[in-house]
Amino acid sequence: MSTTGEATVNPDGSTTFDDAGADANFDNTTDGSGIPNMDEETTAEEIIKGTDPALYLAIAVVCFAVIFVFIQIRKKRKSDEIDSFFSNLDGDKFNLQLPGSVDEYYEVKEKCEKAGWEPGQSSGAQPSPHHRALAQALMKRCIDDIPIVTHIQRESPGMNKLYSQSMCSVKQWKSYQAAEAMVSAEVEEVRAEADEIEPGWSQVSTLYIGHSY
Repeated sequence: MSTTGEATVNPDGSTTFDDAGADANFDNTTDGSGIPNMDEETTAEEIIKGTDPALYLAIAVVCFAVIFVFIQIRKKRKSDEIDSFFSNLDGDKFNLQLPGSVDEYYEVKEKCEKAGWEPGQSSGAQPSPHHRALAQALMKRCIDDIPIVTHIQRESPGMNKLYSQSMCSVKQWKSYQAAEAMVSAEVEEVRAEADEIEPGWSQVSTLYIGHSY
């Protein structure tokens, strides 16, 4: 059903109609063709265009800074691990000391020699008190030597590999060599003392202090 405006008769006899209602209806969110009003879309576009480009630059700088700090922290952590490894080599890692039972053995041996015991003689079926005292003192010495012997045996492959690849300093290598020489000398000395107490005992002591030496 159509709506007709008010009719006006002009002096010349013509008639006109009032289109105010139609004009009022035209001003809607949708025109007669169904096309929506573009005010909202225009506003959103203006907001996007109005964003300061410096904001995007600031966000990019912050992201870059976070990534850079993360990478530096990882590098520092790896560097600290490497420094710690080499500081251990330069520090107390090979600062080995012979056990106190070494001096104790020689004190017992000195007392036995003063009491008439002679090295290199077999104890026979009935070992003397001096023989038993020396055997016990040497056995204690062997057992106490085990930690330093196993330490050198465990570190030897790694140190030789580092030295062959020029990855350790001269100081580190000399420190290792000094410790290895001391342990080797101790092993040989224990063997010699074992044979003095009882000929052939050096093979038994080898079982305690490391066959590789």
